[in-house]
Amino acid sequence: MRIYLVGGAVRDKLLGRAVTDRDFVVVGATPQIMLERGFKPVGKDFPVFLHPDTGEEYALARTERKTGRGYHGFDFQADPNVTLEQDLERRDLTINAMAEDENGAIIDPFGGQQDLAARRLHHVSPAFAEDPVRVLRLARFAARYAPLGFAESDDTRALMQGMVADGEVDHLVPERVWAETRKALAEPCPSAFLQVLRRCGALAVLFPEIDALYGVPQRAEFHPEIDTGVHQEMVLDAAAQLAAGDDLVAFCALTHDLGKALTPADVLPRHIGHEQAGIAPLRALCARLKVPSEHAALAEHVCRDHLNAHRAFELKPATVLRLLERLDALRRPARLDTFLAACEADKRGRLGHQDDAYPQADYLRQARVAAAGVTAQPFVEQGLRGPAIGQAMQGAREQAIAELKASLTRAPASDA
Repeated sequence: MRIYLVGGAVRDKLLGRAVTDRDFVVVGATPQIMLERGFKPVGKDFPVFLHPDTGEEYALARTERKTGRGYHGFDFQADPNVTLEQDLERRDLTINAMAEDENGAIIDPFGGQQDLAARRLHHVSPAFAEDPVRVLRLARFAARYAPLGFAESDDTRALMQGMVADGEVDHLVPERVWAETRKALAEPCPSAFLQVLRRCGALAVLFPEIDALYGVPQRAEFHPEIDTGVHQEMVLDAAAQLAAGDDLVAFCALTHDLGKALTPADVLPRHIGHEQAGIAPLRALCARLKVPSEHAALAEHVCRDHLNAHRAFELKPATVLRLLERLDALRRPARLDTFLAACEADKRGRLGHQDDAYPQADYLRQARVAAAGVTAQPFVEQGLRGPAIGQAMQGAREQAIAELKASLTRAPASDA
């Protein structure tokens, strides 16, 4: 029985990155041997065990054989005769197919170290094409490691293009698409996720609403990058800078402009009413991928109201209050923070505007505090009852926002 550290822990150790999770492969063992040594079984499809002291995962070395379409179409075999190299060969990328023995020696049968040095995401074997989830995983790794210069190899891109053409990507289940997407949105460079998927053709299959944004022009005076798809990528990366690791902010940023793909050609490059037009495709995307309700709800708020946030200083106090109420921000201030982070990312996600200030955010937060400071008690003490209390509170909140606005130096008018 031999135990090896494998996968991401080896990869990140060689990259000089912090290792957060460690996985192990056990060669020459059986489930019975693992149980006798106190390991706790957790695997359903193949034998995976938890270490009795550390809780880390130890999987028996295994091989796999394609038996059908999609992610679940595999037959796994784990027995003491499976070698380490056979186990590593079934993995997705060479940089994930390395192991380290108990003495710290690296076992690298597929050139993972060479690809690390070349900053190359390359498949281990043609078997990569048997599992469509690997397309998403590679795109997610690109989102993580793009700042280090990593990109998919030409051969691997061609392989993924073939997977898309063969319809293999069509068999991805919504839950797995969302799980990988959510992780990618929390990475440092989520635009790379879109770029990889687009280069192989998978973006049009999995996210047609987003793919449709590419090639759609915008007004150059507001969007020097012009292309809406390029703007989308820039907004995503701005969100990653403003709210690192926050996939909720990133999802709101990802979907805020879907309506621009629906703008009639004779109206371009203007996008009148794109906020409302984006609601239908956003809802379709969320329903198809079974996006969590809070992600879907806040993304809809950002889609509908991001222009109102940009022109916050131009809004009447009553309109500001309605915006805060739609967000339920008086009771849930964290929702406002998420909304504003996505809106600020939209403002900064433009060529030459990456470092723009966004004073609208501070104003709207102060407006929330001013409005939330109005309570019912004074009006009850005045003898008001029922609906009259609510009406009085509404007026007082609008007045509080008006007084706040008057006390602030007016910011320059914003763009669309």
